[in-house]
Amino acid sequence: MPGLGRAFTFLWSSTALSNVADGVLKVGAPLLAVSMTRSPTQVSLVGAAVTLPWLLFALHAGAIADRVDRRRIMVLANTARAGVLVLGGALALTGTLNLWGMLAVLLVSGVSEVFADTSAQSVLPMTVPSDRLTAANGRVVSAQMIGNEFLGSPLAGFLVTLLPVAVLGAPALLYGAAGVLLLGMRGNFSPRPRSQEHAKEGAGERIEGGTGERSEEAARQGAREDTGEGARRGTEESARQGIQGSSGEGAREGTEEGASEGTGQGARRGAEEGTAKGSGEGAGRSGQAAGAGTSGQAADAGTSRQAADAGTSRQAARTGGLGRDIREAMRYLWAHRFLRTLAISAGLLNTVSAAYFGVLVLWLVGPGSRVGLAPEGYGLMMSAMAVGSVGGSLVAERLAGMLGEGRTLVVAWLVSALLYLVPVLVPVAWVLYPTAVLWGIAGAVGNVLVVSIRQRLIPSALLGRVNSAYRLVGMGGMPVGAALGGLLSEFAGLPVLFLGAAGVALAAVGLVWRVARGPISMPLTSDHSVRRTSASV
Repeated sequence: MPGLGRAFTFLWSSTALSNVADGVLKVGAPLLAVSMTRSPTQVSLVGAAVTLPWLLFALHAGAIADRVDRRRIMVLANTARAGVLVLGGALALTGTLNLWGMLAVLLVSGVSEVFADTSAQSVLPMTVPSDRLTAANGRVVSAQMIGNEFLGSPLAGFLVTLLPVAVLGAPALLYGAAGVLLLGMRGNFSPRPRSQEHAKEGAGERIEGGTGERSEEAARQGAREDTGEGARRGTEESARQGIQGSSGEGAREGTEEGASEGTGQGARRGAEEGTAKGSGEGAGRSGQAAGAGTSGQAADAGTSRQAADAGTSRQAARTGGLGRDIREAMRYLWAHRFLRTLAISAGLLNTVSAAYFGVLVLWLVGPGSRVGLAPEGYGLMMSAMAVGSVGGSLVAERLAGMLGEGRTLVVAWLVSALLYLVPVLVPVAWVLYPTAVLWGIAGAVGNVLVVSIRQRLIPSALLGRVNSAYRLVGMGGMPVGAALGGLLSEFAGLPVLFLGAAGVALAAVGLVWRVARGPISMPLTSDHSVRRTSASV
Protein backbone atom coordinates (compact mmCIF):
# COMPACT_ATOMS: atom_id res chain seq x y z
CA MET A 1 0.00 0.00 0.00
CA PRO A 2 1.48 3.37 -1.00
CA GLY A 3 3.45 4.97 1.79
CA LEU A 4 2.95 2.18 4.33
CA GLY A 5 5.27 -0.54 3.06
CA ARG A 6 5.18 -4.12 1.89
CA ALA A 7 4.54 -5.76 5.25
CA PHE A 8 1.50 -3.59 5.97
CA THR A 9 0.12 -4.21 2.48
CA PHE A 10 0.10 -7.96 3.07
CA LEU A 11 -1.31 -7.49 6.57
CA TRP A 12 -4.08 -5.22 5.28
CA SER A 13 -4.95 -7.62 2.44
CA SER A 14 -5.16 -10.51 4.87
CA THR A 15 -7.35 -8.45 7.19
CA ALA A 16 -9.67 -7.53 4.33
CA LEU A 17 -10.22 -11.15 3.31
CA SER A 18 -10.72 -12.40 6.84
CA ASN A 19 -13.32 -9.71 7.50
CA VAL A 20 -15.30 -10.70 4.43
CA ALA A 21 -15.33 -14.20 5.93
CA ASP A 22 -16.40 -12.72 9.30
CA GLY A 23 -19.31 -10.96 7.60
CA VAL A 24 -20.47 -14.17 5.92
CA LEU A 25 -20.44 -16.07 9.22
CA LYS A 26 -22.07 -13.24 11.17
CA VAL A 27 -25.17 -13.32 8.97
CA GLY A 28 -25.01 -16.86 7.56
CA ALA A 29 -24.56 -18.84 10.80
CA PRO A 30 -27.83 -17.63 12.41
CA LEU A 31 -29.66 -18.31 9.13
CA LEU A 32 -28.32 -21.88 9.12
CA ALA A 33 -29.34 -22.24 12.77
CA VAL A 34 -32.89 -21.16 11.95
CA SER A 35 -33.07 -23.95 9.37
CA MET A 36 -32.19 -26.44 12.14
CA THR A 37 -34.39 -25.17 15.00
CA ARG A 38 -37.08 -22.60 15.75
CA SER A 39 -36.13 -22.27 19.42
CA PRO A 40 -35.08 -18.69 20.23
CA THR A 41 -32.85 -19.94 23.05
CA GLN A 42 -31.00 -22.37 20.81
CA VAL A 43 -30.61 -19.85 18.01
CA SER A 44 -29.19 -17.34 20.50
CA LEU A 45 -26.43 -19.85 21.29
CA VAL A 46 -24.90 -18.98 17.90
CA GLY A 47 -24.05 -15.49 19.13
CA ALA A 48 -22.76 -16.89 22.42
CA ALA A 49 -20.46 -19.34 20.62
CA VAL A 50 -18.89 -16.47 18.69
CA THR A 51 -18.45 -14.03 21.61
CA LEU A 52 -17.68 -16.39 24.51
CA PRO A 53 -14.07 -17.05 23.41
CA TRP A 54 -13.27 -13.36 23.87
CA LEU A 55 -14.19 -13.54 27.54
CA LEU A 56 -12.38 -16.83 28.10
CA PHE A 57 -9.21 -16.50 26.04
CA ALA A 58 -8.50 -12.82 25.37
CA LEU A 59 -5.93 -12.43 28.16
CA HIS A 60 -4.19 -15.69 27.28
CA ALA A 61 -4.05 -14.75 23.61
CA GLY A 62 -2.42 -11.45 24.52
CA ALA A 63 0.17 -13.13 26.74
CA ILE A 64 1.08 -15.60 24.00
CA ALA A 65 1.30 -12.78 21.45
CA ASP A 66 3.99 -11.23 23.64
CA ARG A 67 6.05 -14.42 23.63
CA VAL A 68 6.30 -15.64 20.04
CA ASP A 69 6.24 -14.39 16.45
CA ARG A 70 2.90 -12.63 16.04
CA ARG A 71 2.66 -13.30 12.33
CA ARG A 72 3.05 -17.03 13.00
CA ILE A 73 0.16 -16.91 15.46
CA MET A 74 -2.03 -15.29 12.82
CA VAL A 75 -1.07 -17.86 10.17
CA LEU A 76 -1.83 -20.74 12.52
CA ALA A 77 -5.10 -19.18 13.68
CA ASN A 78 -6.32 -18.61 10.13
CA THR A 79 -5.30 -22.15 9.20
CA ALA A 80 -7.24 -23.50 12.19
CA ARG A 81 -10.32 -21.48 11.24
CA ALA A 82 -10.16 -22.69 7.68
CA GLY A 83 -9.70 -26.30 8.75
CA VAL A 84 -12.60 -26.43 11.21
CA LEU A 85 -14.93 -24.72 8.74
CA VAL A 86 -13.96 -27.20 6.02
CA LEU A 87 -14.87 -29.96 8.46
CA GLY A 88 -18.20 -28.29 9.19
CA GLY A 89 -18.88 -27.84 5.48
CA ALA A 90 -18.14 -31.50 4.84
CA LEU A 91 -20.61 -32.52 7.55
CA ALA A 92 -23.22 -30.17 6.10
CA LEU A 93 -22.63 -31.59 2.62
CA THR A 94 -23.28 -35.12 3.89
CA GLY A 95 -26.34 -34.02 5.85
CA THR A 96 -24.88 -34.92 9.27
CA LEU A 97 -24.34 -31.41 10.64
CA ASN A 98 -26.75 -30.55 13.43
CA LEU A 99 -27.02 -27.43 15.59
CA TRP A 100 -24.63 -28.69 18.26
CA GLY A 101 -22.04 -29.61 15.68
CA MET A 102 -22.30 -26.16 14.12
CA LEU A 103 -21.94 -24.55 17.55
CA ALA A 104 -18.75 -26.54 18.13
CA VAL A 105 -17.41 -25.39 14.76
CA LEU A 106 -18.23 -21.77 15.57
CA LEU A 107 -16.68 -22.06 19.03
CA VAL A 108 -13.35 -23.32 17.65
CA SER A 109 -13.47 -20.67 14.93
CA GLY A 110 -14.15 -18.03 17.60
CA VAL A 111 -11.15 -19.11 19.68
CA SER A 112 -8.97 -18.85 16.58
CA GLU A 113 -10.38 -15.39 15.89
CA VAL A 114 -9.34 -14.21 19.36
CA PHE A 115 -5.73 -15.21 18.71
CA ALA A 116 -5.71 -13.85 15.15
CA ASP A 117 -7.24 -10.47 15.98
CA THR A 118 -5.17 -9.96 19.13
CA SER A 119 -1.96 -10.65 17.23
CA ALA A 120 -3.07 -8.45 14.32
CA GLN A 121 -3.44 -5.39 16.54
CA SER A 122 -0.08 -6.14 18.15
CA VAL A 123 1.84 -6.75 14.92
CA LEU A 124 0.58 -3.66 13.07
CA PRO A 125 2.95 -1.22 14.88
CA MET A 126 5.83 -3.44 13.74
CA THR A 127 4.96 -2.82 10.07
CA VAL A 128 4.65 0.99 9.92
CA PRO A 129 6.42 4.00 11.50
CA SER A 130 4.78 5.28 14.67
CA ASP A 131 3.75 8.54 12.99
CA ARG A 132 1.70 6.55 10.43
CA LEU A 133 -0.22 4.41 12.93
CA THR A 134 -3.38 6.49 12.61
CA ALA A 135 -3.34 6.21 8.82
CA ALA A 136 -2.69 2.47 8.98
CA ASN A 137 -5.44 1.84 11.52
CA GLY A 138 -7.82 3.96 9.45
CA ARG A 139 -7.27 1.72 6.45
CA VAL A 140 -7.71 -1.39 8.59
CA VAL A 141 -11.01 -0.15 10.03
CA SER A 142 -12.30 0.75 6.57
CA ALA A 143 -11.39 -2.74 5.33
CA GLN A 144 -13.20 -4.25 8.31
CA MET A 145 -16.36 -2.24 7.65
CA ILE A 146 -16.40 -2.89 3.92
CA GLY A 147 -15.68 -6.59 4.39
CA ASN A 148 -18.23 -7.13 7.14
CA GLU A 149 -21.09 -4.87 6.11
CA PHE A 150 -20.90 -4.33 2.35
CA LEU A 151 -19.45 -7.63 1.11
CA GLY A 152 -19.73 -10.40 3.67
CA SER A 153 -23.29 -9.81 4.89
CA PRO A 154 -24.95 -9.60 1.44
CA LEU A 155 -22.85 -12.55 0.25
CA ALA A 156 -24.16 -14.64 3.14
CA GLY A 157 -27.77 -14.06 2.17
CA PHE A 158 -26.98 -15.07 -1.42
CA LEU A 159 -25.12 -18.22 -0.35
CA VAL A 160 -27.85 -19.38 2.04
CA THR A 161 -30.33 -19.23 -0.84
CA LEU A 162 -28.05 -20.76 -3.47
CA LEU A 163 -26.00 -23.36 -1.54
CA PRO A 164 -26.22 -23.42 2.27
CA VAL A 165 -23.04 -25.47 2.67
CA ALA A 166 -21.12 -22.55 1.14
CA VAL A 167 -21.91 -20.48 4.24
CA LEU A 168 -19.16 -22.50 5.91
CA GLY A 169 -17.11 -23.33 2.82
CA ALA A 170 -16.64 -19.78 1.50
CA PRO A 171 -15.24 -18.41 4.79
CA ALA A 172 -12.92 -21.40 4.96
CA LEU A 173 -11.41 -20.45 1.59
CA LEU A 174 -11.16 -16.80 2.61
CA TYR A 175 -9.45 -17.56 5.92
CA GLY A 176 -7.05 -19.89 4.14
CA ALA A 177 -6.17 -17.21 1.60
CA ALA A 178 -5.73 -14.68 4.44
CA GLY A 179 -3.22 -16.99 6.08
CA VAL A 180 -1.28 -17.40 2.84
CA LEU A 181 -1.08 -13.63 2.33
CA LEU A 182 0.54 -13.25 5.75
CA LEU A 183 3.50 -15.25 4.48
CA GLY A 184 4.35 -12.23 2.33
CA MET A 185 5.30 -10.29 5.47
CA ARG A 186 9.04 -10.85 5.50
CA GLY A 187 11.05 -10.75 8.66
CA ASN A 188 10.73 -11.64 12.32
CA PHE A 189 7.68 -10.27 14.11
CA SER A 190 8.47 -11.44 17.60
CA PRO A 191 7.90 -8.77 20.27
CA ARG A 192 10.92 -6.65 21.16
CA PRO A 193 11.92 -6.81 24.82
CA ARG A 194 11.18 -3.64 26.74
CA SER A 195 14.76 -3.45 27.90
CA GLN A 196 15.83 -3.22 24.27
CA GLU A 197 13.53 -0.24 23.75
CA HIS A 198 15.01 1.52 26.76
CA ALA A 199 18.56 0.49 25.91
CA LYS A 200 18.25 2.16 22.53
CA GLU A 201 17.66 5.48 24.25
CA GLY A 202 21.03 5.25 25.97
CA ALA A 203 22.89 3.44 23.22
CA GLY A 204 25.80 5.22 21.65
CA GLU A 205 26.22 7.58 24.59
CA ARG A 206 29.66 7.74 26.21
CA ILE A 207 29.59 6.59 29.81
CA GLU A 208 32.38 7.92 31.97
CA GLY A 209 34.55 5.74 34.22
CA GLY A 210 36.44 3.61 31.77
CA THR A 211 33.56 1.66 30.23
CA GLY A 212 34.07 3.31 26.86
CA GLU A 213 31.32 3.83 24.32
CA ARG A 214 28.31 1.48 24.26
CA SER A 215 27.21 0.64 20.79
CA GLU A 216 23.59 0.24 19.91
CA GLU A 217 24.30 -3.31 18.84
CA ALA A 218 25.74 -4.13 22.25
CA ALA A 219 22.70 -2.67 23.92
CA ARG A 220 20.49 -4.68 21.61
CA GLN A 221 22.27 -7.91 22.50
CA GLY A 222 22.32 -7.09 26.17
CA ALA A 223 18.63 -6.49 26.17
CA ARG A 224 18.06 -10.18 25.66
CA GLU A 225 19.03 -11.01 29.23
CA ASP A 226 16.37 -8.95 30.95
CA THR A 227 13.53 -10.83 32.63
CA GLY A 228 10.38 -9.69 34.42
CA GLU A 229 11.24 -6.97 36.85
CA GLY A 230 14.77 -6.79 35.51
CA ALA A 231 13.44 -5.29 32.32
CA ARG A 232 12.07 -2.46 34.38
CA ARG A 233 15.17 -1.72 36.38
CA GLY A 234 18.23 -2.85 34.46
CA THR A 235 19.09 -0.99 31.31
CA GLU A 236 16.58 1.74 32.07
CA GLU A 237 18.20 2.67 35.38
CA SER A 238 21.72 2.30 34.01
CA ALA A 239 21.01 4.51 31.03
CA ARG A 240 19.23 7.12 33.10
CA GLN A 241 21.63 7.36 35.99
CA GLY A 242 24.83 6.57 34.10
CA ILE A 243 26.35 4.35 36.75
CA GLN A 244 30.02 5.05 36.53
CA GLY A 245 32.59 2.36 36.25
CA SER A 246 30.05 -0.44 36.01
CA SER A 247 29.56 -2.68 33.06
CA GLY A 248 26.50 -0.62 32.15
CA GLU A 249 23.99 -3.37 32.77
CA GLY A 250 24.05 -3.61 36.55
CA ALA A 251 21.38 -2.91 39.07
CA ARG A 252 18.82 -5.02 37.33
CA GLU A 253 17.26 -6.67 40.31
CA GLY A 254 19.69 -5.75 43.02
CA THR A 255 17.20 -4.41 45.49
CA GLU A 256 14.67 -7.11 44.81
CA GLU A 257 16.89 -10.15 44.56
CA GLY A 258 19.48 -9.14 47.11
CA ALA A 259 22.37 -8.14 44.89
CA SER A 260 26.01 -8.43 45.79
CA GLU A 261 28.40 -5.61 45.13
CA GLY A 262 31.80 -6.08 43.74
CA THR A 263 34.55 -4.55 41.76
CA GLY A 264 36.00 -6.07 38.65
CA GLN A 265 38.22 -5.82 35.70
CA GLY A 266 35.57 -5.27 33.04
CA ALA A 267 32.47 -6.71 31.59
CA ARG A 268 31.93 -10.40 31.35
CA ARG A 269 31.08 -11.81 27.93
CA GLY A 270 31.33 -8.31 26.42
CA ALA A 271 29.05 -7.43 23.57
CA GLU A 272 27.28 -10.80 23.66
CA GLU A 273 25.47 -9.77 26.81
CA GLY A 274 25.35 -6.09 26.03
CA THR A 275 28.07 -5.07 28.47
CA ALA A 276 30.76 -2.57 27.75
CA LYS A 277 33.91 -3.75 26.11
CA GLY A 278 36.34 -1.68 28.09
CA SER A 279 37.63 -2.31 31.56
CA GLY A 280 37.73 0.00 34.51
CA GLU A 281 37.13 0.37 38.14
CA GLY A 282 33.84 1.20 39.68
CA ALA A 283 31.01 -0.14 41.63
CA GLY A 284 28.23 -2.16 40.06
CA ARG A 285 25.43 -4.25 41.33
CA SER A 286 25.05 -7.69 39.86
CA GLY A 287 21.66 -9.31 40.32
CA GLN A 288 20.40 -12.67 39.30
CA ALA A 289 19.82 -11.59 35.71
CA ALA A 290 22.82 -9.32 35.35
CA GLY A 291 25.80 -11.49 34.58
CA ALA A 292 27.90 -8.35 34.00
CA GLY A 293 30.86 -7.11 36.07
CA THR A 294 32.01 -10.22 37.95
CA SER A 295 34.08 -9.88 41.11
CA GLY A 296 37.60 -11.19 41.14
CA GLN A 297 37.09 -12.21 44.76
CA ALA A 298 33.71 -13.67 45.53
CA ALA A 299 31.25 -13.64 42.62
CA ASP A 300 28.97 -16.64 42.69
CA ALA A 301 29.90 -18.63 39.61
CA GLY A 302 26.67 -20.61 39.62
CA THR A 303 24.53 -17.50 39.70
CA SER A 304 26.60 -15.85 36.98
CA ARG A 305 26.29 -18.90 34.79
CA GLN A 306 22.54 -19.02 35.27
CA ALA A 307 22.26 -15.33 34.40
CA ALA A 308 24.37 -15.79 31.28
CA ASP A 309 22.15 -18.61 30.09
CA ALA A 310 19.07 -16.49 30.73
CA GLY A 311 20.60 -13.64 28.80
CA THR A 312 21.02 -15.68 25.63
CA SER A 313 17.75 -17.57 25.74
CA ARG A 314 14.40 -15.97 25.06
CA GLN A 315 12.68 -18.93 26.62
CA ALA A 316 14.49 -18.47 29.90
CA ALA A 317 13.34 -14.88 29.93
CA ARG A 318 9.77 -16.12 30.12
CA THR A 319 9.95 -18.39 33.15
CA GLY A 320 7.03 -16.93 35.05
CA GLY A 321 4.24 -18.52 33.05
CA LEU A 322 1.20 -17.00 31.39
CA GLY A 323 -0.36 -16.16 34.74
CA ARG A 324 2.49 -13.86 35.66
CA ASP A 325 2.43 -12.25 32.23
CA ILE A 326 -1.29 -11.56 32.54
CA ARG A 327 -0.89 -10.10 36.04
CA GLU A 328 1.91 -7.88 34.80
CA ALA A 329 -0.35 -6.58 32.02
CA MET A 330 -3.18 -5.85 34.43
CA ARG A 331 -0.79 -4.01 36.76
CA TYR A 332 0.59 -2.00 33.88
CA LEU A 333 -2.86 -1.02 32.63
CA TRP A 334 -4.02 0.02 36.10
CA ALA A 335 -0.83 1.95 36.89
CA HIS A 336 -0.95 3.93 33.64
CA ARG A 337 -3.24 6.84 34.39
CA PHE A 338 -4.17 7.62 30.80
CA LEU A 339 -4.71 4.04 29.64
CA ARG A 340 -6.64 3.21 32.80
CA THR A 341 -8.95 6.17 32.29
CA LEU A 342 -9.34 5.37 28.60
CA ALA A 343 -10.28 1.75 29.36
CA ILE A 344 -12.83 2.72 32.01
CA SER A 345 -14.37 5.36 29.74
CA ALA A 346 -14.53 2.95 26.80
CA GLY A 347 -16.13 0.36 29.07
CA LEU A 348 -18.85 2.81 30.07
CA LEU A 349 -19.44 3.90 26.49
CA ASN A 350 -19.65 0.34 25.16
CA THR A 351 -21.95 -0.75 27.97
CA VAL A 352 -24.45 2.05 27.35
CA SER A 353 -24.12 1.56 23.59
CA ALA A 354 -25.12 -2.09 23.95
CA ALA A 355 -28.06 -1.07 26.12
CA TYR A 356 -29.11 1.72 23.74
CA PHE A 357 -28.88 -0.04 20.40
CA GLY A 358 -30.24 -3.29 21.81
CA VAL A 359 -33.70 -1.75 22.15
CA LEU A 360 -33.52 1.16 19.69
CA VAL A 361 -35.39 -0.91 17.11
CA LEU A 362 -38.47 -0.89 19.40
CA TRP A 363 -38.49 2.93 19.34
CA LEU A 364 -37.95 3.21 15.60
CA VAL A 365 -39.59 0.30 13.77
CA GLY A 366 -43.18 -0.81 13.40
CA PRO A 367 -46.65 0.75 13.48
CA GLY A 368 -46.68 0.86 17.28
CA SER A 369 -43.28 2.55 17.57
CA ARG A 370 -42.68 6.24 18.22
CA VAL A 371 -41.06 6.86 14.79
CA GLY A 372 -42.97 4.32 12.69
CA LEU A 373 -40.05 3.35 10.47
CA ALA A 374 -40.48 0.42 8.08
CA PRO A 375 -38.10 -2.56 8.45
CA GLU A 376 -36.40 -1.74 5.17
CA GLY A 377 -35.94 1.82 6.40
CA TYR A 378 -34.16 0.52 9.47
CA GLY A 379 -31.86 -1.54 7.24
CA LEU A 380 -31.12 1.58 5.21
CA MET A 381 -30.29 3.43 8.40
CA MET A 382 -27.77 0.72 9.36
CA SER A 383 -26.24 0.99 5.89
CA ALA A 384 -25.94 4.76 6.32
CA MET A 385 -24.09 4.16 9.59
CA ALA A 386 -21.71 1.77 7.83
CA VAL A 387 -21.01 4.36 5.13
CA GLY A 388 -20.23 6.91 7.81
CA SER A 389 -17.88 4.43 9.50
CA VAL A 390 -15.87 3.95 6.32
CA GLY A 391 -15.63 7.70 5.81
CA GLY A 392 -14.64 8.32 9.42
CA SER A 393 -11.88 5.72 9.30
CA LEU A 394 -10.36 7.43 6.26
CA VAL A 395 -10.45 11.00 7.65
CA ALA A 396 -9.30 10.16 11.19
CA GLU A 397 -5.65 10.89 10.46
CA ARG A 398 -6.42 14.26 8.89
CA LEU A 399 -8.67 15.31 11.78
CA ALA A 400 -6.06 14.25 14.31
CA GLY A 401 -3.46 16.24 12.42
CA MET A 402 -5.58 19.38 12.62
CA LEU A 403 -6.87 19.11 16.20
CA GLY A 404 -4.48 16.71 17.87
CA GLU A 405 -5.34 13.14 18.81
CA GLY A 406 -6.60 13.97 22.29
CA ARG A 407 -9.00 16.72 21.21
CA THR A 408 -10.22 14.71 18.22
CA LEU A 409 -10.99 11.72 20.43
CA VAL A 410 -12.92 13.85 22.92
CA VAL A 411 -14.91 15.54 20.14
CA ALA A 412 -15.72 12.20 18.46
CA TRP A 413 -16.98 10.64 21.68
CA LEU A 414 -18.87 13.81 22.61
CA VAL A 415 -20.68 13.81 19.26
CA SER A 416 -21.61 10.15 19.69
CA ALA A 417 -23.00 10.83 23.16
CA LEU A 418 -25.08 13.83 22.05
CA LEU A 419 -26.51 11.89 19.10
CA TYR A 420 -28.17 9.54 21.59
CA LEU A 421 -30.65 12.34 22.23
CA VAL A 422 -31.73 12.83 18.61
CA PRO A 423 -34.23 9.93 18.25
CA VAL A 424 -35.88 11.00 21.53
CA LEU A 425 -35.98 14.75 20.95
CA VAL A 426 -36.59 14.62 17.17
CA PRO A 427 -38.48 11.37 16.43
CA VAL A 428 -38.71 12.00 12.68
CA ALA A 429 -37.80 9.31 10.16
CA TRP A 430 -35.74 11.36 7.73
CA VAL A 431 -33.61 12.82 10.54
CA LEU A 432 -32.36 9.34 11.40
CA TYR A 433 -30.32 8.94 8.21
CA PRO A 434 -27.92 11.88 8.64
CA THR A 435 -27.81 10.99 12.34
CA ALA A 436 -26.69 7.46 11.45
CA VAL A 437 -23.98 8.79 9.14
CA LEU A 438 -22.65 11.03 11.92
CA TRP A 439 -22.79 8.12 14.36
CA GLY A 440 -20.69 6.08 11.95
CA ILE A 441 -18.13 8.85 11.41
CA ALA A 442 -17.73 9.63 15.11
CA GLY A 443 -17.53 5.98 16.09
CA ALA A 444 -14.90 5.12 13.48
CA VAL A 445 -12.75 8.17 14.26
CA GLY A 446 -12.81 7.30 17.95
CA ASN A 447 -12.00 3.65 17.25
CA VAL A 448 -9.04 4.46 14.99
CA LEU A 449 -7.58 6.93 17.48
CA VAL A 450 -8.01 4.68 20.52
CA VAL A 451 -6.25 1.77 18.82
CA SER A 452 -3.45 4.03 17.52
CA ILE A 453 -2.92 5.64 20.92
CA ARG A 454 -2.68 2.27 22.62
CA GLN A 455 -0.19 1.00 20.07
CA ARG A 456 1.93 4.10 20.57
CA LEU A 457 1.86 4.14 24.38
CA ILE A 458 2.27 0.45 25.21
CA PRO A 459 5.77 -1.04 24.86
CA SER A 460 6.11 -3.69 22.17
CA ALA A 461 6.90 -6.46 24.65
CA LEU A 462 3.63 -5.77 26.52
CA LEU A 463 1.37 -4.80 23.63
CA GLY A 464 -0.47 -8.10 23.20
CA ARG A 465 -1.28 -8.57 26.88
CA VAL A 466 -2.14 -4.99 27.73
CA ASN A 467 -4.27 -4.70 24.60
CA SER A 468 -6.17 -7.81 25.66
CA ALA A 469 -6.60 -6.51 29.21
CA TYR A 470 -7.81 -3.19 27.83
CA ARG A 471 -10.34 -4.85 25.54
CA LEU A 472 -11.62 -7.00 28.38
CA VAL A 473 -12.25 -3.90 30.49
CA GLY A 474 -13.52 -1.88 27.55
CA MET A 475 -15.83 -4.50 26.04
CA GLY A 476 -16.60 -6.90 28.87
CA GLY A 477 -19.63 -4.91 29.99
CA MET A 478 -21.47 -5.12 26.67
CA PRO A 479 -23.48 -8.29 27.47
CA VAL A 480 -24.38 -6.80 30.84
CA GLY A 481 -25.39 -3.54 29.20
CA ALA A 482 -27.67 -5.30 26.73
CA ALA A 483 -29.41 -7.18 29.55
CA LEU A 484 -29.76 -4.11 31.78
CA GLY A 485 -31.04 -2.06 28.87
CA GLY A 486 -33.88 -4.49 28.32
CA LEU A 487 -34.80 -4.55 32.02
CA LEU A 488 -34.69 -0.76 32.40
CA SER A 489 -36.78 -0.27 29.28
CA GLU A 490 -39.31 -2.78 30.52
CA PHE A 491 -39.84 -1.10 33.87
CA ALA A 492 -39.03 2.58 33.23
CA GLY A 493 -39.67 3.04 29.52
CA LEU A 494 -37.49 3.60 26.48
CA PRO A 495 -37.07 7.39 26.88
CA VAL A 496 -35.62 6.91 30.36
CA LEU A 497 -33.09 4.43 29.02
CA PHE A 498 -32.11 6.70 26.11
CA LEU A 499 -31.66 9.77 28.31
CA GLY A 500 -29.77 7.76 30.92
CA ALA A 501 -27.45 6.33 28.28
CA ALA A 502 -26.69 9.85 27.04
CA GLY A 503 -25.92 10.99 30.58
CA VAL A 504 -23.53 8.10 31.29
CA ALA A 505 -21.83 8.61 27.92
CA LEU A 506 -21.28 12.31 28.63
CA ALA A 507 -19.79 11.43 32.02
CA ALA A 508 -17.40 9.00 30.31
CA VAL A 509 -16.34 11.73 27.86
CA GLY A 510 -15.64 13.99 30.82
CA LEU A 511 -13.26 11.41 32.28
CA VAL A 512 -11.28 11.23 29.05
CA TRP A 513 -11.23 15.02 28.64
CA ARG A 514 -9.42 15.34 31.98
CA VAL A 515 -6.43 13.30 30.78
CA ALA A 516 -6.48 13.97 27.02
CA ARG A 517 -6.81 17.74 26.88
CA GLY A 518 -3.03 18.24 26.92
CA PRO A 519 0.05 16.39 25.70
CA ILE A 520 1.04 13.36 27.69
CA SER A 521 4.72 14.07 28.08
CA MET A 522 5.23 13.73 31.84
CA PRO A 523 5.36 10.64 34.06
CA LEU A 524 1.79 9.44 34.48
CA THR A 525 2.35 7.35 37.59
CA SER A 526 4.86 6.64 40.31
CA ASP A 527 4.96 2.98 39.23
CA HIS A 528 8.50 2.41 37.98
CA SER A 529 7.31 -0.01 35.30
CA VAL A 530 5.48 2.67 33.37
CA ARG A 531 7.31 5.89 34.16
CA ARG A 532 9.23 5.69 30.91
CA THR A 533 6.06 5.29 28.88
CA SER A 534 5.21 8.65 27.39
CA ALA A 535 3.77 9.87 24.14
CA SER A 536 2.06 12.88 22.70
CA VAL A 537 -1.69 12.38 22.60
